[in-house]
Amino acid sequence: MKNDKLRIVFSGTPEFAATCLDKLIEDGFNIVVVITAPDRKKGRGQSIAMSAVKETALKNNITVLQPTNLKDPEFNAELSSFNADLGVVVAFRMLPESVWDMPSLGTVNLHASLLPNYRGAAPINWVLINGESKTGLTTFFLKHEIDTGDVIKQEEVSISEDMDAGELHDLLALEGANLLSQTLRLIEDGDYEKIAQNDLISEGRILHKAPKIFKVDGEINWNDSAQKVYNKIRGLSPYPAAWTIMNKNGKSSKVKVFKANLSDIPSIGKQGIIQLKENAVMMIGTADFYLIIHEIQFEGKQKMDMASFLRGNDLSETTINNQSHE
Repeated sequence: MKNDKLRIVFSGTPEFAATCLDKLIEDGFNIVVVITAPDRKKGRGQSIAMSAVKETALKNNITVLQPTNLKDPEFNAELSSFNADLGVVVAFRMLPESVWDMPSLGTVNLHASLLPNYRGAAPINWVLINGESKTGLTTFFLKHEIDTGDVIKQEEVSISEDMDAGELHDLLALEGANLLSQTLRLIEDGDYEKIAQNDLISEGRILHKAPKIFKVDGEINWNDSAQKVYNKIRGLSPYPAAWTIMNKNGKSSKVKVFKANLSDIPSIGKQGIIQLKENAVMMIGTADFYLIIHEIQFEGKQKMDMASFLRGNDLSETTINNQSHE
């Protein structure tokens, strides 16, 4: 049975947001309308695909709005007609004030970090790239400046040494759905406090940013330490993926690296040098130790584990572009 105390408008697009929406529906919250991205062409056949959030909403007979312009007066008028008490945003583009300030109680956002640390579009990637051992989730009220609003509730999450971005994404989606449900229950009961993010910053604390990831950010610098390269690979796996350029017979190819392991084999002076070992093992040198490469994808080819790839491809006399990024 739906809870009629709060009329909620939910905004989100990808699977992460759909997991949260599904949890709120399961817990009986009254989602009166969902805002998500317009349907788009996808795949080689360019068939029209709807977002994961839209699929969840339609499955539960919830009205879906898909504006191309969030400031469009007609869209705002239609949204206003739902008389929402509270807005909820998960993994969606930046909302204009006309939208997030419309609900009488404001709009709550779920962010995949322990704010004020890792403000930005890609906190899951950056905590791994930076080698963090913990991250977390934060629910907070939206305000003008991105990711700066008053905090309602937080939860810390541990990161294992071999966890990649895909695995952390899935873990945070489940934990985030629970935290969001708990947050809405507190708001529903009027039993919550708002904490200014500045009050969470201890003296001398260094805060990291989490800007959007671009393709150039994925290029591997083999002059870095093995740990730093390893963190980049797992921080960008499975998407958008760390990459490097390999050359053979005068041809260059972009190669994505999805899985690797640290080794204790020194590689000083062998940065970017490929070593092929028995049992289909490929290693690449870094500033200190070799990395063992387990899963790659050559441009225009399928993703493959190294054993499968090396059975049909010869990487001898292959070199890697490794210009300094200083």
